[in-house]
Amino acid sequence: MPASDGGDGGVGCRGLRGGPARGIRLRRRRWFTREGMSEGIGMSGAQRVGFVGLGVMGQPMAMNLARAGVSLTVWNRTAVRAEPLRRAGAAVAGTVDEVFAGSDVVVVMLFDERATDEVLGRGTSRFADLVRGRLLVQMGTVSADYSISLERDVEAAGGRFVEAPVSGSRGPAEQGALVGMLAGQPADVALVAELIRPLCAEIVPCGLPPAALAMKFSVNVFLITMVTGLAESYNFAEQHGLDTAALARILDAGPMASFVSRGKLDKLQRDDLAPHAAISDVLKNCRLVTSAARSAGAAAPLMDASEELYREAVECGEGGDDMIGIVASLRRRSMSHPSGSSSR
Repeated sequence: MPASDGGDGGVGCRGLRGGPARGIRLRRRRWFTREGMSEGIGMSGAQRVGFVGLGVMGQPMAMNLARAGVSLTVWNRTAVRAEPLRRAGAAVAGTVDEVFAGSDVVVVMLFDERATDEVLGRGTSRFADLVRGRLLVQMGTVSADYSISLERDVEAAGGRFVEAPVSGSRGPAEQGALVGMLAGQPADVALVAELIRPLCAEIVPCGLPPAALAMKFSVNVFLITMVTGLAESYNFAEQHGLDTAALARILDAGPMASFVSRGKLDKLQRDDLAPHAAISDVLKNCRLVTSAARSAGAAAPLMDASEELYREAVECGEGGDDMIGIVASLRRRSMSHPSGSSSR
C-alpha cells in the first residue's frame, strides 16, 4: 500500500508543487546542447565498437550500426542470432573476451542485472581486464542503484561508462527511430551520441548516471499506462458488444492517436501477439518503475495496477506475448465479474 502523506490517513489539499527529489540520487547535471554533442571526440574509423546482446532489441540496433559502416564485433549467447550481423559485415566473436579485446567502445544490451554481471564477470579479475581502457555503454534497462554501482566498478578498473537506455520497441529499433537518453562525462556522452545516431530519431543528454535511467522510468510510466489503458478501452468495447474495428478507426483518427496506439490497435485487430515489447519485459519494467517510485515517495497508482495485471499475464503463461496482449487479463477479469458488479 502506498504510504499516506499525513497523519489523518490522506494527502489533503495542500496544493503541492515540485519539491526536493528523494529516492534515486541524481548528481549535479551537466547539460549539453545538441551542437555540443557533436564536438570533441568523434566516431572516426579508428574507433572499434563491440556489441554484446542480440535479443529482440539488440539485434536490430546492432544491425543498424553495421549498415552505417561502423567497425563492429558482436557476440550473443545464442550464436545463431549473430548470423544476420555476419552477413551485414560485422565480425562475430566466439566469446565476450574477444569482443572487448578487439574494441575501444563496447555496447551492452542484456536483459537484466544478473545477465550483465555474469557476462562481464563482475566480482572477478576478468571484469577489470575486460573494461580497463575501454568505454562501456550500458543500454539495457536496469535499476538506478545497479547502474551507479556498475559505473563505480568500471571506473575503479580504469574504464569509462555511459548510461544509454532507449525508448522504443522492436519496430522503432528496426527503423532507427529510437529515442536515446545519455548520462555520463561530457566527452564520453559526445562520443556515444555520435555512435548511436544510426539507431535514434532523437538523442537527449540527461546529465550524470543514473539520470538517463530515471528519465526512462518516467517515460515508461506514460508508455505502460497508455498501452494498458488502450487494452482496457478495447476490452470495454468488446464487453459492450461494440464493433472494435470501428473503435480502432475512431481512435486512429482522433487527437490521442500515436505511432504506438495505431500499431497496438492493428495488432489487436489482426490477433497478432508477436512481441515488439513482450509482457515479461514490461513486467520487469513495471517493477523497476514502482520500486523507484517507492524509493522517491512518488505516488504511482496506475503503475501499481499495471504491474498487477502484467504479473497475472505472466502467471498465465503469456509472458512472451506483445504487451497489448494484456487485454487477455482484462477479459479474464471481466468474466469473473457478473453484470452489475464492478472489477477492481
